Amino acid sequence: MFRLLLALTCALVCGATQAAKLDLDGVDRAQFSEGEPKDVDPMLIKAQILLDRARFSPGLIDGRLSDNFTKAVAAFQATNGLASDGKLTRETWDKLAATSVAPVLTTYEVTRKDVRSRFTRRIPTRMERMARLKRLGYRNLREQLAERFHVSQQLLTMLNPGARFNKMGTSLTVPYVGRSGQPPVAASIEVDKASRQIRVLDPSSNVLAVYPASIGSEEKPAPSGLAEVRHVVHNPTYYYDPKFAFKGIKTKRPFTIAAGPNNPVGSVWIDLSIESYGIHGTPDPGKIGTTFSHGCIRLTNWDAEDLATMVKPGVKVDFKDDAAQGENKRSP
Repeated sequence: MFRLLLALTCALVCGATQAAKLDLDGVDRAQFSEGEPKDVDPMLIKAQILLDRARFSPGLIDGRLSDNFTKAVAAFQATNGLASDGKLTRETWDKLAATSVAPVLTTYEVTRKDVRSRFTRRIPTRMERMARLKRLGYRNLREQLAERFHVSQQLLTMLNPGARFNKMGTSLTVPYVGRSGQPPVAASIEVDKASRQIRVLDPSSNVLAVYPASIGSEEKPAPSGLAEVRHVVHNPTYYYDPKFAFKGIKTKRPFTIAAGPNNPVGSVWIDLSIESYGIHGTPDPGKIGTTFSHGCIRLTNWDAEDLATMVKPGVKVDFKDDAAQGENKRSP
């Protein structure tokens, strides 16, 4: 009797472990199921990747339920004529799965260029000390690859147990987040302070893309009304003016922080017609939509870069008021 119970227990545990296994085929074959998803669920990984491809960004792909994921699902539902409650239903899943037939995971081989990238191993938390560095690069290759594939470092590690990320020729399993075709052209941008989202619209006000965002705070709210895009700066430096009076910064002198993806404004700056305000990236993609900012609009680096391909000078930016929330101001 004891042996029978032991065998049954083993079968259940082993079966659960096998079901939860994260690999290329397992995630790609994941299907919709009712009930509360598991922590780091293959179904959620697949849904997040499909949303990312369709430009309804869930922010960081991590395989977990989150506010950003719920809001991305709701935006996708609204655009596709479904009840926009943010819940991943069978009908929503079928619509989402129909947006792309390509596998959601793919393999990537670490290159010589990857291994020889210029890393910034130690980055201080205080901005005044950041200004002493010559570059704000990635800390290591794992961080660089995680950002390239829009995935959390934890999930990237789980998809590749025991992998040597810093070894040339290593084969890695990664999200296939390629967005096919030419980027759409934005006619206007809506900055929704209440939902902490950016919506990119075409001339007929159809939604082209939705991104989670950190948008201002009570202390330093985002602006209101209309603005427009002035220009785009890739790989920007960050200039701090003491008049900003950011909390925690004691110096009364201006300083400049060197360029790099871990710069306070990330890898791209979309300059707006309101002085010192812009839409930009971030060194902390996991905090997007869950934290406030110093007035500007902060996106993940990859979403900011995607948006930058759609805009040109003169594109209107409409700040939708409603309980202002929100980032760093930067002088051009």
